[in-house]
Amino acid sequence: MSSKRLADEDYNNYSSAEASPNEEFPDELFNAPSPTVGEYERLGEQSGTKWYHSLIHLLKGNIGTGLLGLPLAVKNAGLVLGPISLLVMGIVAVHCMNLLVKCAHYLSQRMRKSFLDYGDTMMFGLQQTPVSWLQTHSLWGRRLVDFFLIVTQLGFCCVYFVFLAENIKQVVEAANGTTNNCHSNVTVVMTNSMDSRLYMLSCLPFFILLVFIRNLKCLSYFSMAANIAMLVSLIIIYQYIIPTIPDPRGLPYLAGWKTYPLFFGTAIFAFEGIGVILPLENKMKKPKQFPFVLYLGMAIVTLLYLSLGTLGYLRFGERIQASITLNLPNCWFYQSVKLLYSFGIFITYALQFYVPAEILIPFVVSRVPERWTLCVDLATRTAMVCITCVLAVLIPRLDIVISLVGSVSSSALALIIPPLLEIATFYGEGLSGWAIAKDILISLFGIIGFVVGTYVSIWELVSPAAPST
Repeated sequence: MSSKRLADEDYNNYSSAEASPNEEFPDELFNAPSPTVGEYERLGEQSGTKWYHSLIHLLKGNIGTGLLGLPLAVKNAGLVLGPISLLVMGIVAVHCMNLLVKCAHYLSQRMRKSFLDYGDTMMFGLQQTPVSWLQTHSLWGRRLVDFFLIVTQLGFCCVYFVFLAENIKQVVEAANGTTNNCHSNVTVVMTNSMDSRLYMLSCLPFFILLVFIRNLKCLSYFSMAANIAMLVSLIIIYQYIIPTIPDPRGLPYLAGWKTYPLFFGTAIFAFEGIGVILPLENKMKKPKQFPFVLYLGMAIVTLLYLSLGTLGYLRFGERIQASITLNLPNCWFYQSVKLLYSFGIFITYALQFYVPAEILIPFVVSRVPERWTLCVDLATRTAMVCITCVLAVLIPRLDIVISLVGSVSSSALALIIPPLLEIATFYGEGLSGWAIAKDILISLFGIIGFVVGTYVSIWELVSPAAPST
């Protein structure tokens, strides 16, 4: 298979090869001149994934707990400003994903590499800059991306601890009043049970056993069941909220500016799939189809975010909680939604944990004798799970931990780094001034969201006057 080199303003051709990222090439190839016309053959083309498989993986990578927190995010922005901001953020996020793929494809050709992950793309991109200091310190670019990947994925795992604890706690406390009558929305008297942090500690042993499964293929059937459970849960949620939307005229169109940064953190947390973009594109049998997969998949995701965020806020108004599942009636039919989605999130924990584990564990086990490899591997996994549990216990508010993780790490990976990477990669290739200005504007937007969103999230966490939603 062949593809022409990307032109300065035309990035419609995508291809990269499915091969091990550990494959070594001679150093003299790294500084090879950029070909004006390149013949690029995909390795392992016959075993690549089809476009609809990649579409399913893309949808799965962007649909998680962040989706259920979007109604509260819309509340924090306002009934009008919230959906508009979600749409704009979705467009920008997709554009940044496109930039990442474009840079990885160009650099994989230039460096004669068959595979580039996010960190490698950042490192080689810095080597293309005219600034000698950035060239000599390009390795720190990869380390920076790896750091944010670890923080982001472990942050997701912290959110999963809080999500499971809150939903299971509500099911247990409402069990005595839960009926088979789903037409009445009368609030039942909740029976006090353990603190939510004790529920997190109760889940800890199960998460540890889950991550001891080091081969993700062993989780494939459970992952499929989790996907089905989450899909059924979403259908039931839509079935409940759509027919019972009250008069929305009492809801504010624009929320206060103090809560908008919380919207930013939650929204960018929801667009959590940039880490899966390069692996998906690299494994496609026909990578030229990836733009179609990316735009179709993210259009579906954005539509889902807009609809659930807006309809959920319209349905529950000021009573909306950190996860829309916590607003569902206390009948067994809707209580099952919480349990089904909790099962799906539990299995997804292992998938999110896989990324930081693959970065940290090889580094740790390489420093011990071979006979201790397995013990150190399992001990490191246990320590990482315990860290996510401790952080969740320290920040037990689901809305705040989602906004904090989104502001701190997701904004860096999804908004700040990709535009800067395009400037670094293509500045020497005659990147237009308009493109540079656009990239700087996007990165500034991400940096402002990073700083303000992090500050407001921490303030909401430590302030005694902060309301518990």
